[in-house]
Amino acid sequence: MNKFKDFTVKEPVFKNAEYNIKDFGAVADGKTDVSQSINNAINTCSEKGGGKVVVPQGIWFSGPIELKSNVNLHLESGSVILFSDNYKDYPLIYTSFEGFFMYRCVSPLYGKDLENVAVTGKGVIDGNGDAWRPVKDWKLTERAWKKLTAKGGYVEQSGDTKIWWPFEINAQADAHFKKEPSAYKDKEICQKYHPYLRPALFNLTKCKNVLIEGVTIQNSPAWALHPWLCEDITIRNISIRNPWYSQNGDGLDLDSCKNALIVGSSFDVGDDAICMKSGKNEDGRELGVPTENVKISDCTVFHGHGGFVVGSEMSGGIKNVYVKNCLFIGTDVGLRFKSCLGRGGVVEDIFIEDINMTNIPGEAIIFTMGYDMDTKEGQEVSLEEVPEFKNIYISDVVCTSAGKPITISGLPQIPVHHVYMSNIDIVSEGDIKESYAENIVKENINIVRK
Repeated sequence: MNKFKDFTVKEPVFKNAEYNIKDFGAVADGKTDVSQSINNAINTCSEKGGGKVVVPQGIWFSGPIELKSNVNLHLESGSVILFSDNYKDYPLIYTSFEGFFMYRCVSPLYGKDLENVAVTGKGVIDGNGDAWRPVKDWKLTERAWKKLTAKGGYVEQSGDTKIWWPFEINAQADAHFKKEPSAYKDKEICQKYHPYLRPALFNLTKCKNVLIEGVTIQNSPAWALHPWLCEDITIRNISIRNPWYSQNGDGLDLDSCKNALIVGSSFDVGDDAICMKSGKNEDGRELGVPTENVKISDCTVFHGHGGFVVGSEMSGGIKNVYVKNCLFIGTDVGLRFKSCLGRGGVVEDIFIEDINMTNIPGEAIIFTMGYDMDTKEGQEVSLEEVPEFKNIYISDVVCTSAGKPITISGLPQIPVHHVYMSNIDIVSEGDIKESYAENIVKENINIVRK
């Protein structure tokens, strides 16, 4: 049996200097745009060798904020950075989202090609996401739906479901991109559908020595926290909050990153909570950068589609991940491994232990290689398009209530293989189900009927 390969994470170190955003003209009235003041403070701090940019108590209304090397953006207790809800404040950039290279609105809080960078403190980063996201009628009470639609926007009838969009052109864009996904790479088409291309709230790209500590990140337009192609990342004692109805409202999406520590944090979100990703299909395989060397411990997930999740965007590979001492309360499923034909990539050497779960309506543990997002099921595929999940170790799991205990559903081309499960207690009326699964070792697995 394989063993987890331990590693160290290098944290940033900052110069002992402080720059208060009020000294750069910022006003905490919740309506005056302070983005120029904050960005000026960050630039000045970086140009003078770095230090701490202080966001004091108050509500600070802002457009996009760009982080810089050697800067710690520190939100004091009682501070809120409330980002603008006007899509025109967020120009389109060519980036990666959900594993594809595409044009997308720049993130409200972002940084690229940085070294020694941090966001710390006890304050709140609010993405004003309700102004961006579509909402399905069945996710709201009748009263809440009436309140939402009274604000304006556009209601689309999609089968038996009504979908509220902030603008009618968003519904048109949704239909266009579903029919022609390559249009995401066409800048002219994306400019036409600008308000549809909602960003991740906090994105870091190609950054090294990153610290995110203490803050609350909430109400994101799409994903909340998206480090991409980063190295040496510490995420400690943060809280990520999104409404349960938030479309694509993931918590943390660690994407093609190396050497990451995620500890002592809580998640209450509208989609997957703690997610490991590495690109999708051809774009992910061409980039070819895995997510590797990750330690996750002492985290709590409340609502979410999955507590700890691998995929479905995993085409660059995911390996050497250790998850320990986490609690999932009411997530749709607990441990979620997902992919589909077309992805390719290898997930291997995943070590999970000491997990507690309760009130899980779906599976406590699930491997599904038939994830229905853009799968090439029924089409001719090459071997490189077939995902592989292997060498996965899960032990010491207690789940007091699950709709189904364990499901492993692989692919005929490459079954899920070499999964080792031991000391697992699940209360469930369901049964363990396996298909296209090989070398599945189960020791001391107890399924207790309610």
